[in-house]
Amino acid sequence: MNAAAPASVLLAASDRPVVLVPACNRQLGDHPFHICGQKYIDAVRLAGALPLVMPAATPDELADLLALADGLLLTGSPSNVHPRHFDEGVLNPELPLDPRRDEMTLPLIRAARERGLPFLAICRGFQEVNVALGGALHQAVQDLPGHLDHREDKDAPVDVQYGLAHPLQVEAGGLLATLLGAGEIQVNSLHGQGVKRLAPGLRVEARAPDGLIEAFSVPPPEGEAAEAGRFQLGVQWHPEWKARENPISMTLLRAFGDACRSFRERTRATVPERPRP
Repeated sequence: MNAAAPASVLLAASDRPVVLVPACNRQLGDHPFHICGQKYIDAVRLAGALPLVMPAATPDELADLLALADGLLLTGSPSNVHPRHFDEGVLNPELPLDPRRDEMTLPLIRAARERGLPFLAICRGFQEVNVALGGALHQAVQDLPGHLDHREDKDAPVDVQYGLAHPLQVEAGGLLATLLGAGEIQVNSLHGQGVKRLAPGLRVEARAPDGLIEAFSVPPPEGEAAEAGRFQLGVQWHPEWKARENPISMTLLRAFGDACRSFRERTRATVPERPRP
């Protein structure tokens, strides 16, 4: 392969599926930066895929990047989705926002859904998918009567923050049940926001003890046969944390990687049309 070959040619020649990982936007001193946590990159690699971190992108760049993709991983973040995207004002102005990420990820999610692109959406990413597809969020779950405080103790050691916090009830007949079996699993919990109104067409995959939706999937459009290996899953917890040591995390990552490889095999035989978010 010529060292000067275009990036698109190099990516197409790779045996590994390419997974887009949208970056967050952060001001460090006087300079803006694109930031992505290493644990998410490591998770993509554990899935057997090639991570490609996305900076804030224009619509044309977004379309070109999506054309390279065999999968999408939407990360967690300290920032929240801006509530204007679900017709609410900001409840707590002290909590961080990232409007540039919203501008990129919300149309990206809609395009990924339409294309059938496999994705795994984690924490903020889970919330982004719900909002992008027409749902709404509770901005402070801990203030709701009858609900748990799902936030971590920020003063605790990081292993405690990411330790197992509560059980989830996996719904029978869904993607998670197929992968993990129905019944209870134990997960970590590091979020203050949660699903208030589930977006139309999403399927509930698991709930916390207080009834809060903690996982959902995107089924195929009505009337369309389910594709083998289809994987569009959002989870509110953090399966990327020490994923290699967690059998549940590894099961999810392997299934995600298999779906990305299947998507690549189906779509790379011919040159795909340039998708538009």
